[in-house]
Amino acid sequence: MDFEWVAIALGDVSWISLAFLLGYLAKVINLPPMVGFLLTGFVLNYMGFTSGETLQKLADLGITLLLFTVGLKLNLKVLIRRQVWAVTVLHISTILAVFGTAIFILAIMNVSLFSGLDFRLSLMLAFALSFSSTVFVVKSLEEKGEMQSLHGRIAIGILVMQDLAAVIFLAASTGKIPSPWALLLFLLIPARPIFHHFLQKTGHGELLILYGLVLALGGAELFELGGVKDDLGALIMGVLISTHPKTNELAKSMLGFKDLFLVGFFLSIGMSGLLTLEALMIGLLLVPFMFIKSALFFAFMTRFRLRARTSLLATLNLTNYSEFGLIVAAIGVTNGWISAEWLVIIAIALSASFIISAPLNAIDDKIYSRFRGSLLKFQRKERLSDDQLLDTLGATIAIFGMGRVGNGAYNKMRELHGDTVVGIDFDADKVKKHQLSGQNALYGDPSDADFWETVEKNHHIDLVMLALPNLQANLDALEQLCKISFTGRVTAIARYPDETVLLEKAGATAVFNIYTEAGAGFAEHVENEAN
Repeated sequence: MDFEWVAIALGDVSWISLAFLLGYLAKVINLPPMVGFLLTGFVLNYMGFTSGETLQKLADLGITLLLFTVGLKLNLKVLIRRQVWAVTVLHISTILAVFGTAIFILAIMNVSLFSGLDFRLSLMLAFALSFSSTVFVVKSLEEKGEMQSLHGRIAIGILVMQDLAAVIFLAASTGKIPSPWALLLFLLIPARPIFHHFLQKTGHGELLILYGLVLALGGAELFELGGVKDDLGALIMGVLISTHPKTNELAKSMLGFKDLFLVGFFLSIGMSGLLTLEALMIGLLLVPFMFIKSALFFAFMTRFRLRARTSLLATLNLTNYSEFGLIVAAIGVTNGWISAEWLVIIAIALSASFIISAPLNAIDDKIYSRFRGSLLKFQRKERLSDDQLLDTLGATIAIFGMGRVGNGAYNKMRELHGDTVVGIDFDADKVKKHQLSGQNALYGDPSDADFWETVEKNHHIDLVMLALPNLQANLDALEQLCKISFTGRVTAIARYPDETVLLEKAGATAVFNIYTEAGAGFAEHVENEAN
């Protein structure tokens, strides 16, 4: 593989420095760094720079890795749920009808930049605006430790369905008929055990990352040789290994590389067209329309028997425009269907949507608590079996988070206190595994205001142990406990000294640094063995 273009790209320190500076400033004000990267592209464009071959290669590689990681997250059990595929189909169809008609009416009225658009192109622009951002949602859920929560899995499932629709569009947009040799691509399916074997043997270091790059780029190249869109190949290769236990580790290992190369994509978007006052105004005027998308998501989800809280949290995650919308628009520009200004317009709308969506997601539970009464009116009486209010069945000790630390704590506390201990986690697969092993494990979300209201009315729990996967998840649970004036003991785990301070300020009566405690436990174990 020729890495000469990477060396050339890294040689231009000024571009990278500006991207870092604006990305850092965006992060400081609690916005995704990609907003800063988009702004960098606009600044470079204003300074007279244009998107060259090197930057385009970076952008293409970023998109390929993005689709590969989307494939890694594909969970067929989630995708076949009506709350995912039916909501996605209904949502895209409604957006195409509403947005497409509105855009076409503006075209008929000869509004600047809309004039010349026929109904087909109006639908294409509506299609681009129907997506929500995979990058934004995944990052937001990871930061809050909610990837495996029900609302997180529903949001990711909808995003994957949207991404599949986008990939189909990308494949069709080339206008190429697949080669007869493309039939050989079906041989990749029986080759899955080989891919799994190498994934298992790559270890946990640089070979794992390199293997991911080989699969993503190799799959893209194979599909391109078969006359099929290369990005679809990256997605399919991700799907083929998505069931392997090391998939999550591979996705996390490649996350930095994917995000790094996507910087090239966001820079190229900002540099692809002239930022005019007219484009800026239209881009900003598109932002309020994303709340129509949100209202539709919430309405459809509640109709498919999801709780109001689950629907709201998933909806808030999806309240934004998408980088895939930019990709669809870029295809239209490349094929000469629409002007390059539309790419700038959608980039502006995307950036502004992130600026609004980021703080909304940071206070999603507060929003639910504030408008709970009104939102519950949309909730159906019949709800899904995995979206019911949690009943702790009279337990007095609740351990939230049944990972390695939480599971160890559960076993010890149950040894001491018997069946009064319950373990709670929002990963349904993990809960099922614990239940099969005979543990008293329940599915639930510690930041659920409805659950804590039930605890307040039927008070049995006097000790809460928070062993959740990250700091923010523990802080969210503590916030709910403070709201109901919980009088029992609350303990939490921390990884760093600054986390200990934050948890104590939030109301934890005791905080345990898992690394310090592990060291102390190790020493105690050695002493006991010696005696």
